Amino acid sequence: MKPIISFIILLANVFTSTLVAAECTINRNVDISITRPDSLYTDHGDGTVTDEATGLMWQKCSLGQSGSSCTGTALRFTWQAALAVANNNTGSGYTDWRLPNKNELASLLEDACYNPAINETVFPATLSSVYWSSSPYAYNINYAWIVYSGSGSVDYYNKSVSFYVRLVRGSQ
Repeated sequence: MKPIISFIILLANVFTSTLVAAECTINRNVDISITRPDSLYTDHGDGTVTDEATGLMWQKCSLGQSGSSCTGTALRFTWQAALAVANNNTGSGYTDWRLPNKNELASLLEDACYNPAINETVFPATLSSVYWSSSPYAYNINYAWIVYSGSGSVDYYNKSVSFYVRLVRGSQ
């Protein structure tokens, strides 16, 4: 009986480890607990995912990518172009997509992951790079807030530089 219980415990540990590891498919700091588990999100199967904690609906892929595994080449835009492309996007049949503000975009960051610092099961093929937010930087009108998904940091940058975009819909 004891070997059977040990085997069941071993299987449970392997299964749990596999679930957690899938959230950070490559780079995970095991000393930090997962903060954005799969269970926090509802994947609608149409290219959208809802964050149940915030109520926000996100496009699963960066703009330019598509499909359930987000294949293709993500596109980069200047800040002004990112705002415009967001306002004209009709992905998954919705017409109210927008560029997220810096706090909304930062809410996707997974503390236990890096390169990228995001739940890769929910948001596959996310680049470890810079994503625009809609938030302008108050101190200098030529800058806006960005989120660097590689390290999970939030900073500001010149609006004329091209970065990646992930769109959101819902409350502001």
